[in-house]
Amino acid sequence: MARITIEDCLRKVNNRFLIVNMVGKRVRQIREGSDYLVSSPKNEDIVVSLREVAAGKVVYKKADVPEE
Repeated sequence: MARITIEDCLRKVNNRFLIVNMVGKRVRQIREGSDYLVSSPKNEDIVVSLREVAAGKVVYKKADVPEE
């Protein structure tokens, strides 16, 4: 059984808190019906999300904030 860890994700995203937020948002997307971005049969949604981040399939996009 292959394991996925935060350390695997840190190779793509170098902020643990950002990884947690990205994975949490991705889990919600999957549970709302989004397709998997990586092949990961028989795994929980959170494991699939971690695998997607580690594979570089999920990236952080900074929101555009209008300047005042």
